[in-house]
Amino acid sequence: MSTITAVATTNAPSAIGPYSQAIKVGDFVFVSGCIPLVPSTMQIVEGGIEEQTKQALSNLKAVLEASASSVGKVVKTTVFLKNMEDFATVNKIYEEFFSGSEHKPARSAVEVARLPKDVLFEIECIAVSSK
Repeated sequence: MSTITAVATTNAPSAIGPYSQAIKVGDFVFVSGCIPLVPSTMQIVEGGIEEQTKQALSNLKAVLEASASSVGKVVKTTVFLKNMEDFATVNKIYEEFFSGSEHKPARSAVEVARLPKDVLFEIECIAVSSK
């Protein structure tokens, strides 16, 4: 049986509930939803959808790296948007974020009624671990 290991890093916001930033099991990393909190202050980044998307993706990258993985090893993402009208803006930033990867991860994107701390964007992912 594979060992289940919780991942924690100070380079991303700490969990704001009873969950882990990520869980490693076997060759996979399951990253919890990342929202646009600034790790050092635990406050929502100032600005709108662009700033929030970039901050949440930066947090995702930090958790992946702490998990012995990377952006290029992401297999699947789920994107949660407060407003689907932001999809084109988010999609452009998302595409740039994954531009260095050899593949495009599978993805779902949904509009939701409300996100934690009333943010505009959240992303979670499944990735392959390097170790």
